[in-house]
Amino acid sequence: MTQETGGLMICLKALHLSAFASRLQETTATAESQGWSYQQYLQYLAELELEDRRQSRIERLRKASGLPGDKTLASLDTGALPERVKKILPSLCEGHFLERSENIVAFGLPGRGKTHLLCAIGHELVRCDHPVLFIPAYRLVQKLLIAKRDFNLEKALKKLDRFEAVILDDIGYVQQDREEMEVLFTFLAERYERGSVLISSNLVFSQWDKIFKDSMTTAAAIDRMVHHCVILELNGQSYRNQEAQKRNAVSPPRGDDDGRGADLKPDDHMAEAEVDAQK
Repeated sequence: MTQETGGLMICLKALHLSAFASRLQETTATAESQGWSYQQYLQYLAELELEDRRQSRIERLRKASGLPGDKTLASLDTGALPERVKKILPSLCEGHFLERSENIVAFGLPGRGKTHLLCAIGHELVRCDHPVLFIPAYRLVQKLLIAKRDFNLEKALKKLDRFEAVILDDIGYVQQDREEMEVLFTFLAERYERGSVLISSNLVFSQWDKIFKDSMTTAAAIDRMVHHCVILELNGQSYRNQEAQKRNAVSPPRGDDDGRGADLKPDDHMAEAEVDAQK
């Protein structure tokens, strides 16, 4: 490295042009051998810097999102999705619904892939440079209750405004008292027409009175969700049942030595659990 190059590298690092600096010598050699103009040379290095910054930002967004790393579009079994869901999935992954602050609600019994589907969309939104937050419903409620107790609820809600999409997972499992119901409703009301909410639920809208308890609050919450909303219904076979059946096909379950339990299969338990979830 010449003295001139060394001085330039110091300047580039001081300007925080890390990609520019790391590819300088390689790009200089290419430019000289191919006879690039000064403008071509500078534009190429500037584009490298911009792409490096974009990738760094996406990685920061991914870490801040809380999205499960294994629930991506690549690992999603799109062939098992209902035709309507499969058809609109690509457009949802492009994120245009965020511009209109539209919501997404994925309904279905346990094991239908609701969480995986919304997380896959979330990962694609992050790749498109959109801030996303994934959080289980019970955890969000807990955080908001603590903020309310400490007189910081407004501040906590404003922090959530930084995310263009909030994925609220398993809202149907939240069993709220009045205070919990109130902070959840406050969150949905504050996001209305200001930011997108993606919800997975094993309870259809007609059963949301189990979540909000009060009929007026339930109606108001549903009204805010469905005004600008895409509804995804996942009504296929349970993924967990399918996986259990595959495991059984490879290694059939054995009963006790005296033969008791030999006919009991893991998917029998799954079926019972799903019936209980509907009650």
